[in-house]
Amino acid sequence: METILEAKNILKVYGNGVIANRGVSVAVEKNTIHAIVGENGAGKTTLMKIIFGIEHAQGGEIFFKGEKVNVRSPHDAIQMGIGMVHQHLMLAPDLTVAENMVLGNEPRRVGFFLDTNRAVEITRQVSEEYGLQVPPDKKIKDLPIGVRQRVEILKALFRNAELLILDEPTSVLTPQETEILFNTLKNLKAQGKTIIFISHKLKEVKQIADRVTIMRDARVIDTREAGELTEHDIAHLMVGRDISFERIPPPVQLGEPVLRVRDLSYVNEEGILVLNKISFDVRAGEILGLAGVVGNGQTELIRILSGLLDPSEGEISLRGESLIGLSPRKIRENGLCHIPEDRMEDGVAEETTLEENFILDRYFKQGFSKGIRLQWKEISRYSRELIENFNILAQSTKTPVSSLSGGNIQKVVVARELSSDPELIIAAHPTRGIDVGSEEMVHRLLREARDRGKAVFLASADLDEILKLSTRVIVMYNGEIVSHFQEMSKVAAKDLGPYMLGVQREEAVSGKISA
Repeated sequence: METILEAKNILKVYGNGVIANRGVSVAVEKNTIHAIVGENGAGKTTLMKIIFGIEHAQGGEIFFKGEKVNVRSPHDAIQMGIGMVHQHLMLAPDLTVAENMVLGNEPRRVGFFLDTNRAVEITRQVSEEYGLQVPPDKKIKDLPIGVRQRVEILKALFRNAELLILDEPTSVLTPQETEILFNTLKNLKAQGKTIIFISHKLKEVKQIADRVTIMRDARVIDTREAGELTEHDIAHLMVGRDISFERIPPPVQLGEPVLRVRDLSYVNEEGILVLNKISFDVRAGEILGLAGVVGNGQTELIRILSGLLDPSEGEISLRGESLIGLSPRKIRENGLCHIPEDRMEDGVAEETTLEENFILDRYFKQGFSKGIRLQWKEISRYSRELIENFNILAQSTKTPVSSLSGGNIQKVVVARELSSDPELIIAAHPTRGIDVGSEEMVHRLLREARDRGKAVFLASADLDEILKLSTRVIVMYNGEIVSHFQEMSKVAAKDLGPYMLGVQREEAVSGKISA
């Protein structure tokens, strides 16, 4: 089969001495979906940035359509026919879909002004050609993440991309949005496009890819036909050891409720009833799973519990103390920690250092400050400890968070939250965008917290994660709890599905503990 892209012996060393690519060679066959997998920091994204001209290698060669090329910038890559959709989408949030689509190639009227009607027409034409529906006149910031991603893909296709690089495209998508994306990729392949698919989700790799390249420690370990590999094979090659995909055993002993939620309702700024009389408990020594299609009130529920939103009515108590009206800082001081679903928006201050991010919620505590002065020596020691314990790939404690891979940023958030010795852990999509080895670590930490008598409230779009970890599961649909699974040993994803989609519901159901 014809090779469309070949990278030979790529060497990339960053200015801080980190070797990101060490003699990396990959050949991508035309008209295929080629997956590249590896742990956080294995060098996948760096390789793609070199191919797309964002980064420059110190050694090696790149061949595109049989010719050696020098990709000096993304503009060069686009001119050659290479497009890239980044893990953190690169769209202008205050511009419309149509304006983003033509950015840099704007149709003009009277020689100067943007021809908005023509931009809308172009967007509709490209959307229809590739079967990806987007609203041309809506602003990016008002769209769900899955629709924003379609805009990024269409933008690359509008620029005549023959090779499309997708970096962690499903890390923030719901299962339904992922299915739509995969149908799109299959259609693009049928139209003669070639796709490089970077992912940590091995089930998805097996589902979509024709070939798989596995990277570890800045090197390529192997490239094989996807049909020759199981998920366990890929995981072992990625991390160099066996990974367990088995469900964790149920807790030995359960305690009293740590979190009680009663008749919680929320009406948003548009007057829409988002949560309707939600009631549930989370006990000491258990993991309560929250399942549901994203957009059915889970985000608002988590934000209310952590103090980022005020409920319209209802009661929330932690160890018997009401949380209503308390600030996020006061709620945290009462024993709650929060791993947010959007690490970049709510989890980190990305332009600051690891040290500063690790103490965001505790800089005022004894040991970290004395009077008005921060104790940087102790902060640095503490930060090194977290970096080591949570296996965060960073050059130093003073490394800006923005320079880390998405998975390592997630580990920064997890490290800060779980190191606060909480009574209640609210974990929203805690393994989103991290590799299987790091995922196993996070799952182990949540289980260990459970076994120490902590209460864990786990919200995740990954049903495998919900089923692996949860002691009980509640399912939300349209702002209500529609099912409560209390015996998890025989529950499968197909059992949750009808409730998640609103096809079935239990009458008078809640997640309260039965007397």
